Order: sequence, then structure tokens, then C-alpha cells
Amino acid sequence: MTTAEQSQLYASWEELDREYRDPADAIAAWQDPGRTRPEVLEFETYGAWWDVLRQLRVVLIVTREYEHLLIALRCDERTGPDVSLMRVPHPSGVAVDVERGSIFVACTRNPNQVYEFRPVRGLMPRLDVDDSSLDGLPLVPVQIRVLPGCCYLHDLAFVGGVLHATAVGWNSVVRLPDCGAPEPVWWPECVETDDGPIFGRNHLQLNSIAAGPTIADSFFSASTDQITELRPGDPEFPVDRRGVIFSGTTREPIARGLTRPHSARMHRGAVWVDNSGYGEVGRIDRGVFQPVVRLPGWTRGLAICGDTAFVGTSRVLPRFRGYAPGLDLDASRCGVHAVDLASGNVLGGIQWPLGSQIFAVEAVPAEFTSGFAFRQGEEHDERLRTLFYAFQSPDSRYE
Repeated sequence: MTTAEQSQLYASWEELDREYRDPADAIAAWQDPGRTRPEVLEFETYGAWWDVLRQLRVVLIVTREYEHLLIALRCDERTGPDVSLMRVPHPSGVAVDVERGSIFVACTRNPNQVYEFRPVRGLMPRLDVDDSSLDGLPLVPVQIRVLPGCCYLHDLAFVGGVLHATAVGWNSVVRLPDCGAPEPVWWPECVETDDGPIFGRNHLQLNSIAAGPTIADSFFSASTDQITELRPGDPEFPVDRRGVIFSGTTREPIARGLTRPHSARMHRGAVWVDNSGYGEVGRIDRGVFQPVVRLPGWTRGLAICGDTAFVGTSRVLPRFRGYAPGLDLDASRCGVHAVDLASGNVLGGIQWPLGSQIFAVEAVPAEFTSGFAFRQGEEHDERLRTLFYAFQSPDSRYE
């Protein structure tokens, strides 16, 4: 990429970053594929990428936050490779509740929003609808919950069957009941004061949940466990090896020495996490981060299916170059990579050459959904009009 091309790319990222900044724009957002530049969706794959998705029978849900995109990736014997999308304001964390039949997505513009998606299971029996027009099990939004922007929601996870989120702006983990205000249920010891916990400003970048059966059994990642004058959103905030993993039980770190850790996940009794500033993914072993593989970019987004991990990598926005001391920024790529956790071998991947940043990667069973309803370049044809006119999405578990 030439210097001129890189400057043009950075300028397009900055333009996208300015979108949905007005609360009126954020709260009125709806699918608008015409505002998505076709070039940011152009992709290339390598290795056995589509074969891995087909063999594991999963659909990947990927959030590309600064491009305001939800992407679904799948591959099955009948349709082959398939990419679908939905445009929402600055999507971040994703949580899946297969029993309820829902996928939840946090959007972090002001105000914050939590979208609930469900797969369409059929069309309503109407005289003016041909039910043979339904193809697959597309996800549609069925509910949008609006929350204060100061929550600064990041990760979502189900703990004890209840939806929780990292409220980064509150230095805490909050419970998100079906109705009512978000309720702080956990925060680290380091934000405790004589006057109570500090919920008034982001000091730690408490950004992910490795969910266990209870909050006490869970673990949480943060960029630091020390409150200083410089805060995590400041480009000058020192990040190198200051990141921690907190214990839900003790509220103290069980591991240190990470750099902007993200996407902590529990897998077979161990905490796995992206060490973002060094482009790594690995596990915590007796209080020490053990990298399994290094990938080409800022690692963020982690979904584990058996022995395979799907790991997101991102480009780094120019103003945050200091957050990635262990990366070759010019070689960084926006993509998702399939990694064999036992060997550390990369099995394949998908990359968007002109893409920016990925936040979350989650895997759902292929029997659950076929992805989103929209495809890049597709006209708003009769299929879409019929789908949104008469969709049915019951609450029951998929069959």
C-alpha cells in the first residue's frame, strides 16, 4: 500500500468514526447498507478457512465496531461460503442464548443500546404472503434496549442464565435484567474508597468477561489495576504489560503483565485471553500468560469451539499506535483466524484488506441461524419486504 493509499484509508476510517456521534442519529439507526462502502467488505481467505466452518457446523458472528457492521460467516454443503450483514451503530460485545433463541449485541454509541436478534422460523399465515419465499433462518432484530451512554458497554456474557455486561465507564460488571436499570454486581478492589466504589469515570478499561457459573467463578480483563491521572482513553496512557486478569472471588488480579488484554474466555477450566497489544492469544497458567500463537494484528475477539479458536485481528487507528507496542502496524490486518489450540497452528482465515477493527467473534450452531438478512449490493427486493412484513420468531429453543 502506497503512502497516498494509506492516507486515504485512514481518512475513510476517520469519517466512519464520526458517524452516529449525535444521539439522535444513534437512537434512530436502522439498516442502511447504502452507507457501507463496498470496498470495506471485500475479503480474501487463506488456508482451510471455509472447510473449518463447514466441518464445525458453526456460523460466526463478527462485530466490526468502527465500521458499524455485524457480519455473519458460514459455509455449508448446500450453499457453500456465505457472508451476510447488518448495520448498527458501533457494535461491540456479543452474547448468545441458544435456549432462549436469542443473540444480543451491545452498541456503544451514546446512548448505549443492546440489540436482541432472533432467527426467523417461518412466515405468518397470511393470504398475501407466499411462505415458500423464506430462505434459511435469518436473524432479525426483535428488541432494542436503550441505556445511558456513560455505561460504555463492552463485553456481554450470560452468567447464571442472566445477561451481564462490562460497564467500562463504571469500572464494573453490571447485570442487565429483562427490564429495569443496569445494576452493578461486581467491581475490583482497586476502585474501592472510603466513600464507596468509583463508578463515575473509566479508570481501568475493564473490558471482558470470562464467564463462569456465577460472578464469583468468573474472571475479568482490564488494562490496569491502578488508578492514575492518565486514563485508558488517553493516547498517552501507558499500556505495556500493565494489563491484568481479575478474579471474581477475590476481586484482585490473578495474572499481570498483559498489554491491553481483551476477550477473556473460560475453556476447559482455564482462562484464555487475547493479549491485544502484542497480537497474541493464550491462556493463564498459574498466574502467567502463556501465548499459543501470534497473529498479524491487534487481537480482539475470541470464540472457542472444541480444539479450535476463532481469533479476530484488527488494524490500529493512528491515534492509538502507542497501545500496540508489540505489533508491526504496517503488517496488521483486519480479519478472523482459525487456530488449533493444541499445536498453535493457524488453520486458515478471512481478511478484509481495507477493514479497520474487529471487536467480538462468537460462534453459534449452524442449525440455529443462517446469518443476517442483508447482503452487500443486494437491492431491497421482494424477499426482504416479505421477510420483514410477516416474520415469525418464537421464543422456544430451535429444533
